[in-house]
Parts: sequence; C-alpha cells; structure tokens
Amino acid sequence: MTVRTRMAPSPTGEYHIGGMRTLLYNYALAKKHNGQFILRIEDTDRERFVEGAMERLIRVIKDYGFSWDEGPEVGGPHAPYIQSERLDIYKKHALELVEKGHAYYCFCTKERLEELRESQKAQGKPTTKYDKHCLSLSKEEIQEKLNSGIPYVIRLNVPENNTVVVKDKILGEITFPTNDIDDQVLLKSDGYPTYHLAVVVDDHLMEINYVLRGMEWLPSTPKHILLYKAFGWDLPIYAHLPLLKEKGGTQKLSKRMGSVAATEFLAEGYLPEALNNFLMFLGWNPGTEKEIYSLEEFINDFSIEKVGKTDLVSFDRDKLLWYNGYYIRQLSAEELFNRLSAWSEKHNIKLYEGAVDNEYVIKVTSLVQERLKTLKEFTEVTEYFFREPKVDQTLLVKQTGSKEKSEDILNSYLNLYSSINKADWTAEFLDEKSHELLKEKEYKPKEAFMTIRVAVSGETATPPLFEVLTLLGKEKTLMRIKQHLSN
Repeated sequence: MTVRTRMAPSPTGEYHIGGMRTLLYNYALAKKHNGQFILRIEDTDRERFVEGAMERLIRVIKDYGFSWDEGPEVGGPHAPYIQSERLDIYKKHALELVEKGHAYYCFCTKERLEELRESQKAQGKPTTKYDKHCLSLSKEEIQEKLNSGIPYVIRLNVPENNTVVVKDKILGEITFPTNDIDDQVLLKSDGYPTYHLAVVVDDHLMEINYVLRGMEWLPSTPKHILLYKAFGWDLPIYAHLPLLKEKGGTQKLSKRMGSVAATEFLAEGYLPEALNNFLMFLGWNPGTEKEIYSLEEFINDFSIEKVGKTDLVSFDRDKLLWYNGYYIRQLSAEELFNRLSAWSEKHNIKLYEGAVDNEYVIKVTSLVQERLKTLKEFTEVTEYFFREPKVDQTLLVKQTGSKEKSEDILNSYLNLYSSINKADWTAEFLDEKSHELLKEKEYKPKEAFMTIRVAVSGETATPPLFEVLTLLGKEKTLMRIKQHLSN
C-alpha cells in the first residue's frame, strides 16, 4: 500500500504553528514510506473565508521548506485541490446518500432550529441535537418543497441506539454512542458542503489512507466513520495528535503569550530549520537523548508509534530560542549575513544605519553571532557599530564610582590608543598594551575595561572588548573616548 497523507488548511486566517507541526508529521510519514504528501485547500466556510489567506498559507508552508506531490500550483490526478472548485462533486455524493437513506433533506427554518435549541437547553440536556423532524417528510412533500424553491440543507441520518468505534493509532479504541451524535448538516443551503462531507469525500477520492490531525477533530471522527460506511468505502488509518499548550499552563496556545501564527515566527527571526526541529518534538519522542534533527533524519526516524498519548504538549518558547541560537551558530558569518539580508528585505526591516560595505557587516555579524538567538536581535546588539551611541553618563560613572576616576581611565587609554599605529590596531596588540597599562596604573580590570566598553558602545554587554575596538577602528574609538572627556 502506498502511503498517502494530506494537509488541508482553511484560508480563514493566518496558518497556526500547530498546523505546521501536523503538516510536518504528515509529510514525514509519507516520505518515510516513499509515499505522497498532498496539499488541499478547504475553503468551504465562506463566512470565515479571508481574502488572500490561501496565498499566504501556501507561501508560509514553502517558507518552512516543504513542498507537496499533489495540490495547488503543482496539480495532480485528483485535481482540483481547492474545495470551492469541487462543489458538483460534493452535491453528487450528498444526493447519493439521500437515495440510500443515509441522509435526508431538511427544510427547517433558522427560527425553528433556535427554538429547538432553547427548548433542549431548558430541559437541561448537556448537548442540543436536531430532532429528525424532516426525516418523516414523504417523497411528495419533499418534492413539493423542492419545486417551491424552499431553502434546504442535507443532513446525515445518524442511526439510533448504536455505537461507532474509532480505532486510533495513538489513542487506541474509543467508542462513541450514536445517540450522542447529531444529524450533522452535510450540504448547506448555499450549495457548499460542510467540513464533514467534504473531508470524507475528498480523502476517499484522493486516496488518502492515513489521517494525522489534531485532537480537536476527534469528536468529528465518528461522524466521518458513519459517512465512510454509508458510502461503502474503506476507512483510512486515524491518528489524533496532542494539542499544544503554553509551558506551565493547561490551556491551548494563546496569542496572549506570544506568536501563534507560523508566519509570525519567521518575521521574528526564527530560522525554518530551527522551527521544524522544535516542532518535531511536540508530541514525538525518538526514545534517545538526540535533540538535533535535520528534516531528512526526522523522516528516517519518524513513526506514529513514537507519538505520545497525551492531550496537551508544552510549547516551550525558551527551548525554541535555544534551538534557534544553535542553528544560527552553525552558519558561517557569510551565510548568516545572507540570511539576515534576505530576512530583512522580506519583512521590510532595516538592519543598520548608513552606507557600509558588505565586508564590514559580515565582520560585525561574525562578532555578534554567538550572542544571537533570533535574527531580529541583530539590530539591537549591533547598533553602535553603525551609528554613534547615546551613552548614559550615569552608566559610565557607575563603572568606577566617580566621574574623576572615569575621566582618569579614559584619559590614560586615550593617550595609549593614540600612540598605537593603525597597522598594529589588532585585538591581540590592543589586549596586550591595555593590560600593560592596567598593571602600570593599578586599575581594576572590571572598572577600566567596562568604562571603555560603555564609552565606545553605550552598552555594558558586548562581544570581547578588543575585538570591538579593532572593528570600530582607531579613529572612531578615539573620537568616542574624546567625546566623553569633553562632556
């Protein structure tokens, strides 16, 4: 059996990071078994449809490094792969169910349905259900209403006093009483299918045999199984993945805690390979201590059996930062510069002030690379390399405890640095001579070098001081020290 998996996002907003985790697992399962991964766009919810969202979700999936064997832009034997272009297919299958007695026309008005819901609530029923009122209509009554143009939906005829067994690859067997399942609308009055009809018809016609999806879809699964059986089709293999929660919390991932859209993480300067590596472990565990996985390694090691049986998995944002910092450090300075340039252009972010050549920026990049956790931090930690820093005089004096001591240190090092030839202006030579002066003047290393650091950068934390001075150059270093002595 050729493994065929799919991801079927809805263009109702920005693509959720949890969706990207689910896509990753579906992709890995298909590729591990030399199968096919299909992308399908489920755009039948017209009330929540967002213009441009489909194009954005396709773009972000590509930005994370994924492609698909069949779907929008690439086509395939089961095209079209956008549900709004398949309406005739869904109507044909809905009518087939009506003919078989597994579905029926419902002409109830919104007012009647609302009254029914309120009545059932008043009776204390835990859930509200349709009462099968229109199931008793005769063929003649149905035809008369259809001829009169009365709006209708088509509902699933759920058998009473029965059970549906979901055989889940992760959760095991779960039983659902049919008396708890509503006669779900399959085809809406506007001719669009609901999710339940469309997903079953498309998964069957597109030969999807593994359905990996989030735990939130588990209550829908018995409805889907009823539809498969009504059509007489073989069931796919189901596996419901744990949902994501904030670290230390019990609720699903929330915008209140930070980004939740896949594209937001890219905009904040996370690398796709770091994001994917992080997402791999949100439910799956290799059973080893290994934490760094390329996509190819993950595909090789992935199996549904290694996905944990749990409701919620912690989305540890600190761990994501750790991953991103790791992947940033694996790049050469030139590669990191290229990634920074592409990222800043895409997200319309200015990396630095002034006209400087790429060689200088690459040197700056190399110097701060160890400290970066996201690309976005680059502008914060390198500003003083590209523009004159605004130095807090209080912060400067704080390093020694007095203005007089600060000025003494700055004067001493100004004289030293003025005497050094540009040819000798290297980190090693500056280090050597600065420590000789330190010993001669009996300065404390911390107060002396922190005073210089603050004077030339405005910061208390920078890369190694003498490497910073080397890159700034003799002229700029002297100018910045003089500026503080003249204040």
